Amino acid sequence: MPILISIFVISIVLYLYFKVRIFNYKNPLYMQYTNGKARIALGVFMATFGMNQYVAYPTQIVLYLTIVFLAVGIAQIVFGFKIFKHYRQEILKVEQTAN
Repeated sequence: MPILISIFVISIVLYLYFKVRIFNYKNPLYMQYTNGKARIALGVFMATFGMNQYVAYPTQIVLYLTIVFLAVGIAQIVFGFKIFKHYRQEILKVEQTAN
């Protein structure tokens, strides 16, 4: 259980870091790239938070809530990874054409 707590605390800190980091960029490609990383961190937070709740309170209603948190968390991770991968390729293309 302390491992889950550590993971979701680290992931929420990373989420907040990436969201604040977006304000430093002027280039929309870098903003979207960082937003993808933030979505991955948010997904990890939601998934581990759901698992932690089920470990702490193993009831049927918490099981249903855990399934919802896991589904939304995994969806955030997958969508964030797709955004991250897409904009990483776009940034590399722009940097190659600039050189």
